[in-house]
Amino acid sequence: MSVVQAKIQTVEDMYRLIWTAITNRQPVGAIYKELPRLFCPHRLGRNRLGQPRVLCYQYGGESESGLGPIGSPENWRCVVFEKLRCVELVNGSWKTAPNHSRPATCVVDADIDAEDQPERDPQQGH
Repeated sequence: MSVVQAKIQTVEDMYRLIWTAITNRQPVGAIYKELPRLFCPHRLGRNRLGQPRVLCYQYGGESESGLGPIGSPENWRCVVFEKLRCVELVNGSWKTAPNHSRPATCVVDADIDAEDQPERDPQQGH
């Protein structure tokens, strides 16, 4: 009888994946609070207590509070790392919305922010 070892993602593993997603403006899929979610992470860092957090725009999957239409400012989420699992990069277009009202409280010490990443120009092959 063989035992299949499930790969448990560490906070560091998830942090690296989300960092990559922000750098490449690539969506992620994950299980958050036991529900499947599709996010575009925008800001990664720590809250005032030094706990890892990620400010995400959720555009798919399930949500305890419900999701507005894509482009709606109500889809911003402050994600707690301890409640996140099965993070993976997914193919898809980057989604965002104006007025992310949560950043000030979600991530006070940002390690990376999508707003600071240069836009890639597909015409230039970057």
